[in-house]
Amino acid sequence: MRVLLVEDDIGVAAALATNLRKRGYDVDCAGSVKEALAAPPADLVLLDLGLPDGDGMDVCRTLRARHPEIAIIAVTARGEERDRVAGLLTGADDYVVKPFSMAELQARITSVLRRSVRAGGPAAGAETVIGPLTIDFGARRVLVNGTEVTLTRKEFDILATLARRPGVAVPRDRIIMEVWQTEWVGPHVLDVHMASLRGKLRDPGLVQTVRGVGYRLRLSD
Repeated sequence: MRVLLVEDDIGVAAALATNLRKRGYDVDCAGSVKEALAAPPADLVLLDLGLPDGDGMDVCRTLRARHPEIAIIAVTARGEERDRVAGLLTGADDYVVKPFSMAELQARITSVLRRSVRAGGPAAGAETVIGPLTIDFGARRVLVNGTEVTLTRKEFDILATLARRPGVAVPRDRIIMEVWQTEWVGPHVLDVHMASLRGKLRDPGLVQTVRGVGYRLRLSD
């Protein structure tokens, strides 16, 4: 598993890289926007948002556009809610605020990299059609009325969780556990991803809010 660590603090980068390598990851380090965008492809990016030659959110946006399936975790001192929301909307799969423990970081890495097929759902490679949606679970592709839309890893996982139970109200906590595989998720993280998903589907009514419960994928028009 190759990790791109984008961190301009040499001491922090060295400590993180050492701990990650001890856990079996191949680690490439970048200390600037320029180095991050020139780095070889990775499975996971640990991204500091405060870089000397630009904003890490621009790196996040660019990497997400280049590689929709790449896992990105923002690792930053920006802890305000508005910063978390902005990071998630830009394309980060998760957001970790400094200081943090390696145990917490490892848990979040494990969460965003887990791709196991959920029990009771369509098998990998299966394709399902629900109203205007065509979802290819194996290729992780989504079409709306025949036009492909580009979703982030978490957006696809949320949609897939609902698509495995079309027309059924899926509780918020169940969506979080299936998508993030952890309870360590802020109260607004799901809401942020859901708002972005609805916008990309071009029909906010496709994913319906079930007040006091969670969300439901509309079966048909």
